[in-house]
Parts: sequence; C-alpha cells; structure tokens
Amino acid sequence: MRSIILRSQLKAGLFINGLNNLVKCSNYKLRRNQSSTHGPLSILSEDEQFFKETVSKFSQEQITPLIKKMDHEHKIDDELVKKLFENGFMGIEIDQEYGGSGSSFMSSTLTVEEIAKVDPSVSVLVDLQNTLGNNVMIKMGNKEQKEKYLPRLAQNTVSSFCLSEPSSGSDAFALKTTAKKDGDHYYINGTKMWISNSDIAGIFYVFANVDISKGHKGVTCFIVERDQEGFSVAKKEDKLGMKASGTCVLHFDNVKVHKDNIIGKIGEGYKIAINFLNEGRIGIGAQMVGIAQGCLDHTIPYTLERKQFGSSIFDFQSMQHQIARAVTEVETARLMVYNTARLVEADLPFIKEAAMAKYYASEVAGKVTSVCIDWMGGVGFTTDYPQEKFYRDCKVGPIYEGTTNMQLTTIAKFIKKEYEK
Repeated sequence: MRSIILRSQLKAGLFINGLNNLVKCSNYKLRRNQSSTHGPLSILSEDEQFFKETVSKFSQEQITPLIKKMDHEHKIDDELVKKLFENGFMGIEIDQEYGGSGSSFMSSTLTVEEIAKVDPSVSVLVDLQNTLGNNVMIKMGNKEQKEKYLPRLAQNTVSSFCLSEPSSGSDAFALKTTAKKDGDHYYINGTKMWISNSDIAGIFYVFANVDISKGHKGVTCFIVERDQEGFSVAKKEDKLGMKASGTCVLHFDNVKVHKDNIIGKIGEGYKIAINFLNEGRIGIGAQMVGIAQGCLDHTIPYTLERKQFGSSIFDFQSMQHQIARAVTEVETARLMVYNTARLVEADLPFIKEAAMAKYYASEVAGKVTSVCIDWMGGVGFTTDYPQEKFYRDCKVGPIYEGTTNMQLTTIAKFIKKEYEK
C-alpha cells in the first residue's frame, strides 16, 4: 500500500493531522487557501506538508543506512529504487488513474529538497524522473502513449532524458544524432553523453535530428526502450560527486523506432527540451537547497558540542556571524525556489526566475558546504563525516541542466527586455 495519501483522500478529510470531520477540514482549507494566496511562501498545504514529512521520514530510515555503500559502489540500491516507486515518490504528478500520486509540482520540489538533505545522488533520480521524464509524457504524450507509459513510469520504470552529446553541451542543439525515415519507422544513429539515470532506466527520451538541413528545427523527440536492438548503454562515468547516480554514454546503431513513438510533433524536439529543462532547473535549485541545508544540519550541532578555550565553537561571535550568514543565504535560495515552483503551478512566466533560482542555489550550496568543512576543522576533511560528500555532490550544480554562465545569460536577456520597454 502506498504511504502517500492522495489528494482525493485529502479532500475527503482523511489526512492524519487531527482534522476529525469535514467541517473542521473545510475551515482549515479556507484558512490555508487564504494563506497560499496572500501569505508566506513557506506556508504549505496539508498535501505538501504531508509529502515533506513523509519523504523526510523515509529518507532518514531507508536512505541513510545505504549512503556510504551506494557512494562506494557507484550505484543506487535496487531495493531502494523499488521502495521509491512503492511510496509514490517516482510518480508524484502522474494522475491516480495511471497509478501515480496525483499531487503537484510543488510536492515534487519539496520531495527533491528533502531527499537531497540526506543523499543528493538519490535526489537526482527522483528529480529527473518527476520534473523531466514524467512531465514530458504528461504534457506532451498523446492518449495512447500516456496509457502505455505512464503506469510504468509511476510504478516500476525509470526514465532518462537524452539530449547532450560529446560535441553538444551548452549548445544543446548542435547535436549530431540523426533519425532517418523509412516508411513508418525511423532509424536512429549517434551517441549521447552525460545521460543521468541511464544505468537503470527502461524508457529513454532521445532527441535526434530528422532533417539536418533544418538545423534545430529538425530535432525530434523519440521514445526508445532499453531492450531495442542497436541501442546500448556504455560504462558509467567515474565522477567527483553524485557517484551513486549513474551517468553513462549511450550508443544508437540503426535503432528502429516506430513513428508512433514520436513525442509531440516532428521538429518540435527543441521546444520540448527547452520548456522542460526550464522546469527541471527548479528541481536542481531544490536539490542544491537540500544539499546546503543537509550539510548545515550535520554541522551546526557539532559547533554547539565542540569546545575550545572553555566555550562551544558556536558561542564565538565570529562563528555566529558566519553561521547566521550561511543560514540566511540558504533560506533566500529556498524562497527563490519555492516562488518559482508557485509560478509554474499558477501557469505564470517563470523562465527568468528558474534561471535565478538554479544559479543562486548552486552558488549557495558550494559556499555553504565549503564553510561547513572549515567549521568542522580537521575531521571535516575526512570521509568519516558527511560534509565532504555534500561538498563533492554540489559541485555539479553550476554545470548540469544549464551552466551558471548560461543561466546568467538568460537572466540578462530578460533584464534587457524589461528595461527596453
């Protein structure tokens, strides 16, 4: 049985928060709706709060014991992946009719943040599954595709977003993977690189060009399954951080794909990639906030316990100022991420805000994890404490799903437009 209580149940007054009848539940919802409209960004609905608390408990009990093992083996534990599906964390926004949790984008954001506080590698899996893989199918898939793939994505199958190539990074649409039409099928040839979740994925969204002469307007998104002939997953990259999160090279050698496995329309792949990567950056922002907060949660108690010159390290004014500054910056990043998630849910423009949140949260995570190691002293430089792993894991923040420079360029474009009016 799923541990996540679905929204239909919440609306029926069954949420375990002490609301014993529908009258009390209705009054609470009225107050909640007023708060969500005009109140603090950090005020969560009962659905969101329950997700947050459930994920936090799950992460502490189920993920914590496996962190060192997974980091050493460079692989997310198979049983843990099953538990993530069983608890509804891999299909958060997928409708209940397809076996998903039927919840919100904000719940996905909170889930990524909470898991990242414990193990950022696992948060990569959950983030990309929800903000990219599932949302592509939910918003761009046709009826037949949804019926075929959404139950699998919600219940047992990891997805992977295949855009980057050896010669195509920030210039994402300089890709060389091609898809040649032959009757009702396309034959895909090429290589993809830096593809997250690809070590365990069963469904791949592959971006290939059906007409090189059209440039990025020939890019089309195809659904490819792992067992298709001609498709192979190469060995994992040996990375600085996020070691348990598989990042592999993919090879396509005349992979035969039926036209029914095209997502959206021919030539719309670049729009799909841009739109969903913009949303995905909010997930990365949440992940970076979680990393910074998780590192602080492990470090501040140490500063309260560690004695020097007869006082706790925390009691020295210089330490208090450093800690206060770090906590303030993390909270600022969190509010930027939450605000952007709310903009998405309200169907309002959010691209500039997503770029700002991803950029700033990545910067804060790098800064905070670094000073946490400083505060720990010599033990912070060892692998006996988790600070060094948080430090390694957050380094990818300014790199993937759009580098910091790309985010700054995006922000600058919006600023220019605003002031040219």
